[in-house]
Amino acid sequence: MPFSSLSEIKARLDAGETTAVEIAQLYLDRIATHNEALNAFVHLDADHVLAQAQASDAYRAKHAPRPLEGLPIAVKDIFCTQDGPTRCCSNILDGFNAPYDAHVITRLKEAGAVLVGKTNMDEFAMGSSTETSAFGVCRNPWDVSRIPGGSSGGSASAVAAALTPAALGTDTGGSIRQPAALCGITGLKPTYGRVSRRGIIAFASSLDQAGPMTRSVRDAAMVTAAMSGHDSGDATSVSDAPELDWLAACDKTDMKGLRIGKPKEYFVDGMDAGVRASVEAALKQCEALGAEIVDISLPHTEYAVATYYVIAPSEASANLSRYDGVRFGRRCDEPEDLLDMYTRSRDEGFGSEVKRRILTGAFALSSGYYDAYYLKAQQVRTLIQQDFLQAFEQVDVIATPTSPVTAFAVGEKTDDPLTMYLADIFTLALNLAGLPGLSQPCGMVDGLPVGLQWIAPAWREDVLLGAASAYESATEWSSQTPQAFAANGGES
Repeated sequence: MPFSSLSEIKARLDAGETTAVEIAQLYLDRIATHNEALNAFVHLDADHVLAQAQASDAYRAKHAPRPLEGLPIAVKDIFCTQDGPTRCCSNILDGFNAPYDAHVITRLKEAGAVLVGKTNMDEFAMGSSTETSAFGVCRNPWDVSRIPGGSSGGSASAVAAALTPAALGTDTGGSIRQPAALCGITGLKPTYGRVSRRGIIAFASSLDQAGPMTRSVRDAAMVTAAMSGHDSGDATSVSDAPELDWLAACDKTDMKGLRIGKPKEYFVDGMDAGVRASVEAALKQCEALGAEIVDISLPHTEYAVATYYVIAPSEASANLSRYDGVRFGRRCDEPEDLLDMYTRSRDEGFGSEVKRRILTGAFALSSGYYDAYYLKAQQVRTLIQQDFLQAFEQVDVIATPTSPVTAFAVGEKTDDPLTMYLADIFTLALNLAGLPGLSQPCGMVDGLPVGLQWIAPAWREDVLLGAASAYESATEWSSQTPQAFAANGGES
């Protein structure tokens, strides 16, 4: 029961075989049993969770159930919520309680979801391993000596270990897809602008996008359908985004007529041999399902990492300037003067990775360097976008590895930021182009999951879901579970 998908739980609720309270208690018991080993949750109010479940059961008794009625969903600690702290796993936001819910949170509540606590993350979403959190390192349930990926590592770890059937993440350069791949679950990043960013603490405003992390493709569609929609309070929320039949897109069981692009730049020397073999085998399976594999080129891919690490830190340096001890953020004790207050508050509040990115961004935006770095990066970003546009004239969807490696050991890359940045080498370009992407399990290497990444044209999440659903129906990778967490804590 705990490793059930949202769809399976919904079917049991709709059939009257269980209640929202029973479901909530099951997962609360599992969190109590397993979270100490994983550090996936950083805030949990069990009484509040049960109160939401009771309200859901009461609603169901009088009305037709809403789309997510009684379904538990955990929330990354980057989404503002009125009913608990929102810290972005940073000391500078110690004690912060948001005065309003993020638009996404409001949408999920309106759909009947039961929100289950806040999950661990890299501080201000800056990282690829969930090792920069002020709450400590999060662990991968497949091997607790390894990282779960980042920055949404807590959400990925919680779903993989069945501490929750679904969770929200955010994706700035792969932070939903990469941890989903390393933890063996499904993660969906929607087209930029489909989901409101209001109430999501900003990292890089032109790149950030919220999305679900789930046990199946259909579950990802269910959650994305509920959280999507125009928000007049967010200037980046698109008002005329094409409507999709999210669940119908998940009914595909074959790939007849589907043209899948295989970009040569994503199958290169240096990636783990087991990862490459798993993804190649997945593409063979797609051919068996009727797809045509088309070799394509995305020639500016080699510049994606450099481009991202100019644009993202530049936007971060501007967004994080508000945390100065006056407008937002904790204030240092007994400052000598205003300058001392600013410098000490920020120095004490921010971790080393956040400081590194603020300094990088401030340099790139500084007088004399703006044209050479930030402006040039935006020009290359346009070339990367054009690569995808040209590719989608030849193919319907693109398939790549999600990560070049499986989950690495805790501490293995913390002293080498450049190597850490390369963990997102296959996911960054998609954010720069604003496209939708999905990662799903496609293999195991030495007991660790491998992710297959799908990329579709803007607003065509239905293409992603169709391809991923067909592959999922033909394989058993999505049903694999970490055995160390398969027992204890509320099973029924």
